[in-house]
Amino acid sequence: MRPDLAGVPGVLGEIARQRALEVAPYPLPEPEPVPSFREALLLPGLSVIAEVKRASPSEGAIRDMDPVEAAQAYARGGARAVSVLTEPHRFGGSLEDLKRVRQGVALPLLRKDFVVDPFMLQEARAHGASAALLIVALLGELTGAYLEEARRLGLEALVEVHTERELEVALEAGAEILGINNRDLATLRIDLATAPRLGRLARARGFQGVLVAESGYSSREELKPLEGLFDAVLIGTSFMRSPDLEEALRALVG
Repeated sequence: MRPDLAGVPGVLGEIARQRALEVAPYPLPEPEPVPSFREALLLPGLSVIAEVKRASPSEGAIRDMDPVEAAQAYARGGARAVSVLTEPHRFGGSLEDLKRVRQGVALPLLRKDFVVDPFMLQEARAHGASAALLIVALLGELTGAYLEEARRLGLEALVEVHTERELEVALEAGAEILGINNRDLATLRIDLATAPRLGRLARARGFQGVLVAESGYSSREELKPLEGLFDAVLIGTSFMRSPDLEEALRALVG
């Protein structure tokens, strides 16, 4: 049950095809109980999913910081959940980072990677993730099957879209946590109008689940269009570039 990645364009396609080559099932530890990602994001106000990442394709090297120290700073600053990059080549992450962060904080964790094989969902759950990222631009019509597999494993899913067509696929698949990415993953360009536009469209089409805005946010002013519409925002680069992660989070969300 793998998606056909041959036609996925740009940087997204390059990363996904490389990840697909690297999947090799191996024995996993028995999963332990984890806190609910969804419930954390539904707490009052705009919840912050703060991201731990060392690098990205758009920014290059960002910060070489211990992921546990970063996650603990985010927890002190009021993050409701932590996103941990586990893609090694462009983002400098690993499953070991996820495992260590799980041991270091009590918050729900999102495994942020390019899931192109069901075994990656098993890995996420076994290494302490509450949720995994499912990118509709990669999974296409298999999105529903991956959602079903995640639920079978006791794993929540942040289903990510960037276009109206991808939104339709996510809604048809039964997504309960919908991430709208301002960044076009093929070209890496950001348009902060994307999340509000598609968020309003999702609500107009009857979506009553959790809405998450992703990518490009660095000031409180930029968060204003999300208020009253979105439940959460995922922020990584602007935090990781700040000398004090805890203070950066407090300054952004108040």
